Amino acid sequence: MSKDTIKVATVGDSISAGNPGWDPNPALREREGDNPQSQYQYWAALKDTRLEFRNYGVGGETVSEIAARLDDSVGGADVLVVQGGINDIFHGLPIEGAAAGLRAMVARGQELGLGVVITDVLPWNRGWPDAEPKIRELNEMVAEIATAAGVDLLAFHDTLEDPDRPGRMKPEWTADGNHPSVEGHRRLGEHAFHLPHGWE
Repeated sequence: MSKDTIKVATVGDSISAGNPGWDPNPALREREGDNPQSQYQYWAALKDTRLEFRNYGVGGETVSEIAARLDDSVGGADVLVVQGGINDIFHGLPIEGAAAGLRAMVARGQELGLGVVITDVLPWNRGWPDAEPKIRELNEMVAEIATAAGVDLLAFHDTLEDPDRPGRMKPEWTADGNHPSVEGHRRLGEHAFHLPHGWE
């Protein structure tokens, strides 16, 4: 599909928001930082100038909280990026519930006629090793959601995983052991993000 401008709504948690270097909410930027390069969306838009991102990431939210504001986040969008799940793991919530919420957001995006992609969950250095099995299990579910729904999976996890330290991001790719650094976001935007099949 060829369009001069492709409006992309990204819904998710702090990974989408760009914390700790950026936040889409101007009121939070004094706390979180004011560096727009701390968003994978920034780098993806440099690579493909047709992309106009609308960042609806909110730090700390679980999948159910993200899903509750989905409809308010996609007005006028062409493409939806669904991201979330790490805060469910952080709070000890069942990953089956997170997977169900992610599945429902994908389905809702398709129902609204949007092109949809879904990301998997990043490695979590500060949560390693305890959280790693749950992250891998949830990511298997996310891959199954993508396959069943016929949507593309954005491989966020593998793009930032340190091959020498499985289950963790490379030190230079994380700002604080929880979130990507600017360099991590650059890798996500340049190497992991892509438009849905047929929108290239």
